[in-house]
Amino acid sequence: MSLKGINAYKKGNLKQDIAQADPHKLTLMLMQGALDRMAIAKGCMERKEYEGKSQHLSRATAIVMNLRDTLDMDVEGDVSNNLYALYDYIIQRLVDANVQNSLKIMDEAISLMLPIKTAWAEIPEQAKQEAYEARRQKQQAAV
Repeated sequence: MSLKGINAYKKGNLKQDIAQADPHKLTLMLMQGALDRMAIAKGCMERKEYEGKSQHLSRATAIVMNLRDTLDMDVEGDVSNNLYALYDYIIQRLVDANVQNSLKIMDEAISLMLPIKTAWAEIPEQAKQEAYEARRQKQQAAV
């Protein structure tokens, strides 16, 4: 099977996964996508493949921006504000890593993103369902 066929299959699977995913799973997929792009960009840096580095850092930055910009800032407490600030910092560090060609900065960005993804993956099913229900009720009350 050709690489082109494998890539088409992967894209088809990804589209199916996205179509069937709940908001929690979509966020987890975005976080993993950002980490994957960061790792690929780091490999490109090591091999001095600057075009690939820039492409993957651009994609990782766009994903983290999406994660930042879709936070529910109406939720009470500091979690959303802290995540917003952390995502903003990660974005800045990705820009710095790109400009400075710094593996150390890449490691920092990855080390900041990984615990967020790990914590997100460990949210209990009951807490997810309670959050979905609260959000649904909030949306109905707004209508």
